[in-house]
Amino acid sequence: MNVTLITGGSSGIGAAAARLLLERGHRVAVTGRDRDRLDRFAESCGNPGTLLPLVADAADPDAMRSVVDATVERFGRLDAAVANAGFATPDSVVDGDPARWRDMVLTNVLGPAVLIRSSVGALKATRGRIVLVGSVAGFIHTPGNLYGATKWALTGLAENTRRAVTADGIGVTLIAPGRVGTAFWDDLGGPPEGGTLTADQVAESIAWAIGQPPGVDVNTVTIRPIGQPV
Repeated sequence: MNVTLITGGSSGIGAAAARLLLERGHRVAVTGRDRDRLDRFAESCGNPGTLLPLVADAADPDAMRSVVDATVERFGRLDAAVANAGFATPDSVVDGDPARWRDMVLTNVLGPAVLIRSSVGALKATRGRIVLVGSVAGFIHTPGNLYGATKWALTGLAENTRRAVTADGIGVTLIAPGRVGTAFWDDLGGPPEGGTLTADQVAESIAWAIGQPPGVDVNTVTIRPIGQPV
């Protein structure tokens, strides 16, 4: 059975991906900063022995090293690391509140880099995969959007990482969703008009990337709801 570690795995896309992989027989470790939310997620999955919920800040290098160590100790290996943790602030670099930006930038940019650094040794051993959950906002400019800038950074990080680890047999995939109907929008005034993807639909793309045959490296997957114009 494959072993996958997902940051921000107690809700939204991360939780949907964890459930899907568990249903397909994977062993899954998920991280989150809120123990109660992690416990509720585990209970909703039936507390299977194939799920390992771990409290950790995705941007904390020491915490993420401990998470990888705990995952390998529990399940014996690591086959995929999914950098999913992230959030947005509902403001602009022109007139927003800089006090709100630090955690977003750390989580969205430093967090994936920390996961890569923490997991690459274990992934070399299995010739595994790194999956980074980016966004269409990492390809399309929007006025004053610092969240979008963090996703542009993640787009660059994906290719930079691929070039660094491909000789070690590690695959790197950037999954870039468009609008997704999750709690992501709760602090942003709700989703824009038009259709949205579901977390389950994005989870299918993550699982597809993880399940590619050995020797195949799918690098960028952009997934939008039909009707999204940009």
